[in-house]
Amino acid sequence: MEIIFNPTIITALNSGFINKKECEDVIIDTTAMEKNISYPTDSKLCQRAISRLGKLSKKHAIPLKKSYKYVSKKAMGKSNRHAHAKQYKRMKNSNKKLKTCLGRLMRDIERKIKRTEKASYFQEELTIVKRLLQQKRKDKNKLYSLHEPEVICINHGKAHKKYEYGSKVSIAITHKKGLALSVKSHSGNPYDGDTLNKVVCDINEKISSQVKQVFFDRGYRGHKIEFCDVFISGQRKGMNASLKKKLKRQSAIEPHIGHIKAEGKLRRNMLKGRIGDEINAILCGVGHHLRLLLAWTAWLLSCLNFFTPISMIKSFKLFFQKLQINFFYIFYKI
Repeated sequence: MEIIFNPTIITALNSGFINKKECEDVIIDTTAMEKNISYPTDSKLCQRAISRLGKLSKKHAIPLKKSYKYVSKKAMGKSNRHAHAKQYKRMKNSNKKLKTCLGRLMRDIERKIKRTEKASYFQEELTIVKRLLQQKRKDKNKLYSLHEPEVICINHGKAHKKYEYGSKVSIAITHKKGLALSVKSHSGNPYDGDTLNKVVCDINEKISSQVKQVFFDRGYRGHKIEFCDVFISGQRKGMNASLKKKLKRQSAIEPHIGHIKAEGKLRRNMLKGRIGDEINAILCGVGHHLRLLLAWTAWLLSCLNFFTPISMIKSFKLFFQKLQINFFYIFYKI
């Protein structure tokens, strides 16, 4: 996917939208890219696991002692109603019943497929079910989705959305124009400071010049990067008037993240697996580039219409060819 992402940066440089010097100052921040999953609850996960195992057994003609299909649905309904009424002891009893049914079904299938060719078809599903049954309330790296087991829980301290379930994405933009130089998805839930080195190295590979100044918020404290100047929000030591002015623009990345989420597809990722996370993040960056370049092109054309007679507009065709604003040429070349 980098084959699509890199040419959009080259087009922005060749067209004059940004210059190489602007790429030396970047703002970096992280955000959560949610997966296409429903809100995870114990009752929902157990009921869904029972349903998936039942369908898989039916597909491969495994005779079950009991499918627990209707029992699990009834128990899940009871659990949800007890939770709504704040009857938590009764809710725990319903969840315990669901786990018991799931454990019985899992052991029944393991006995039936033992030393048979069909064992390979159930291996992945049974591993996920065992992980679900063994996890406890305060465990780390819990299972939040059966079809997306790599999903993590991210807490950014938002009042309207306490927890987000998906993956963490780092976004780096130029200091002035806001062109995304790197949009990178991370596996697991790493500390923001540990992701900084990967993002800066990724930017240096894409542009010919090296990053000299990086601006970010206090979530990156404790980073281990030494090959460029770093400035944390609220920093006072070693600051002059120019750097203070630049550091004030650190929060300028927030509206760009908002546009990538609202106008792009970063708000909810529909692609499956870790590869899907990486692909979706890069494509969101490509879309952001194209929106910025098209808006800038429209502004140039509006200026020409305002200051130039209609008869003279055709004479500027060569001028736009020199700017190389031809997005279809990029994909044709690939």
